[in-house]
Amino acid sequence: MKPVVDGLEQELNSQMSIGKPIHIIRINIQEPVGRELARLYGFEFTPTFIFFDAQGSEVWRTIGSFDPQQVRDSLK
Repeated sequence: MKPVVDGLEQELNSQMSIGKPIHIIRINIQEPVGRELARLYGFEFTPTFIFFDAQGSEVWRTIGSFDPQQVRDSLK
């Protein structure tokens, strides 16, 4: 999973056509800050992917699987 996410991050940040860079933040829920964010955003399973828009609003989330095309489509 990590190589797919890393590759997507690199791909999207190399394309200036999306405007601003995309930020992918990885949270370790075994650490205190990760547990706090998990509680704040209401997730308890890993991996959980949450996509936020530029204003910080949640657009979608998925648990377990990750579709890079869904991220690309969300940026359009």
